[in-house]
Amino acid sequence: MKAIEMINVNKTYPSGFSIKDINLEVEKGTIVGFIGENGAGKTTLIKALAGILNIDQGQIKIFGKDIKDGDQDIKEDLGLVLDDMFFPLKLNAKDINSIMQGIYKSWDRDLFYSYLEKFKIPDKLSINALSKGMKKKLELATALSHRPKLLILDEPTSGLDPVIREEVLDIFLDFIQDEDHTIFLSSHITSDLDKVADEIIFIDQGEILLAANKDEILNSYGLVKCGLEDVEKIDPTYIISKRNTKYFYELLVSDKKALEEKHPDFVVDNISLEDLMVLIIKGEK
Repeated sequence: MKAIEMINVNKTYPSGFSIKDINLEVEKGTIVGFIGENGAGKTTLIKALAGILNIDQGQIKIFGKDIKDGDQDIKEDLGLVLDDMFFPLKLNAKDINSIMQGIYKSWDRDLFYSYLEKFKIPDKLSINALSKGMKKKLELATALSHRPKLLILDEPTSGLDPVIREEVLDIFLDFIQDEDHTIFLSSHITSDLDKVADEIIFIDQGEILLAANKDEILNSYGLVKCGLEDVEKIDPTYIISKRNTKYFYELLVSDKKALEEKHPDFVVDNISLEDLMVLIIKGEK
């Protein structure tokens, strides 16, 4: 059974923007990094996955159950952190504990308070008085404290300092040690995904451009920097996209080992997920 299945999912807004024919599967026991620039469709897809945005066409399943059925088990199994804080600002952490006890059968008060202590969040201070980073940590604590099997996270480390970000990533890695647990993680901080993601899904203009194992992507793709005259020497079948930086060309290439063997005079650098995004979105075919 898959943790997530999206089958021919479509959604069109009055503005004309749409996500188009989205088909993807997420295996249990994995951390999936969801990347794309602002406005690419990430938040739309995440809200659709969470069942808080109706799609126009298609089917979404969580652990084999259609989210349209409104099954209580899906709610219990799903932990959600959105980019914007969704709690009323006059509440405090103590209030949230009381509310969540009435919503989730699996709510764990002791676990919630252990996260408050870990993240140094006062339980009687209103959300309105918390910093952006503390609000984000409170959302994470809430999402984790009903012991979900699937975490859907939209920019969960945004606003956190590097030390706390490392702690949060460690929590994600601990969470995923249970092979029934899964994380679907959208983030602009691609270095976080470099550290923890197993799979990468790349969306642009409402379409999935790439869905593959992260290590396979980083081991296969490469970056070549060269002059215009050198671009013409490289077998074009290896070039995915190219970008003119005014001083030199950057080429995103596939199968870097094969390219190095065929063109030993060229240096093929490793790429990061950030390089991949920039070169695919801003580059020319």
